[in-house]
Amino acid sequence: MKANKKQIIAGVLIIALIGSGFTYNAFKKRVKYHTRPLKKCTITQVVEASGTINPVNTVSVGSTVSGLIQDIYVDFNSQVKKGQILARIDPRTFEATVQQNQAQIANAQAQVARLKAVVDYDKVMYERYKNLYAKNFVARSELDQYKSTYYSDLAQMQAAQAQVRQYQANLKTAQTNLGYTEIIAPVDGTIVSREIDVGQPVAASFQAPQLFTIAQDLTKMQIEVSVSEADIGKVQDGQDVTYTLDGYPDSLFHGKVTQVRISPTTVSNVVTYTVIVNVNNDDLKLIPGMTANVSIITDKSEGVMCAPSIALKFNPNTDGTRYKTQGIWILEKRKPKRINIETGASDDTNTEIISKDLKEGDRVIVDSSLTSSKDKTNQRRRGPRMF
Repeated sequence: MKANKKQIIAGVLIIALIGSGFTYNAFKKRVKYHTRPLKKCTITQVVEASGTINPVNTVSVGSTVSGLIQDIYVDFNSQVKKGQILARIDPRTFEATVQQNQAQIANAQAQVARLKAVVDYDKVMYERYKNLYAKNFVARSELDQYKSTYYSDLAQMQAAQAQVRQYQANLKTAQTNLGYTEIIAPVDGTIVSREIDVGQPVAASFQAPQLFTIAQDLTKMQIEVSVSEADIGKVQDGQDVTYTLDGYPDSLFHGKVTQVRISPTTVSNVVTYTVIVNVNNDDLKLIPGMTANVSIITDKSEGVMCAPSIALKFNPNTDGTRYKTQGIWILEKRKPKRINIETGASDDTNTEIISKDLKEGDRVIVDSSLTSSKDKTNQRRRGPRMF
């Protein structure tokens, strides 16, 4: 009786297990491998950096004289020609200095004229007494007195003439300074910076203050790129450059490296070098001061066999096995097989694969995951859910 009862209970359990879809295989785990095909691609190696867009040629216009700004004739974005007046400093003080120097010259010239008349008279008297002395009509002392008077007045006249030349030099300086009150454009171009306003004082005591900045040709611009010391060794003149601008997020622009400056800049112990990238701006989209996100193309491999870079990190062995050579895994008869390879160029996504055992289209393993037959059984047996 007890045996029959045990058999009944066992039978019920078996029926329950069968009804719930439970089998031994429910505990069996299967590995699913995810693959991607090898394909030909172009791998571009770049140095990423940022920089500021500036005109290739800019001219700073300053003032060598001090005073108040009386007039301003141009503004930002104004087109100017060489020799055009940009602004004027109040000239009244300088005009007064010119007039003062002119008066000094006139007075000194009158003094010279007076002394010349005296010298001419002294010379006549000296010559007369020299003749009289030769005939023994006058004493030697009288001749010496007239000689001394003549040469003394002659020296005074020469000093007065020198004073005239000094005043004339002062006049030229005053006239030059008066001319400097007009701020003149030294080149043709566009005003990209104006640092002054009407009534503002200009102090040029120690150095010429910058009043305007003129860009000579806005169709030719350059990017001053700050490249870290870790990447500067890869950058060379002539390399192609692509860059983007926040103001034009859907556009990709192109340029070329024209100079790698060897002068370092250190900020907070970070060393960078300035790389100059020349760019074309015929459409005038580029504005001085824009920040450019630059990619300097340091190497480019076209039409090479590529695999996803993540495939190089895949290893189906979980026992810590290490290999001396670089390899990649493929599926052969549903099992992973390792192929020895050499790698070439790489970027953030792909790596060049060099191997005689692989060809385009071969699928390489990039990842794996575990699946359970229990889940599949339950999916097959589970009916539609009613809501």
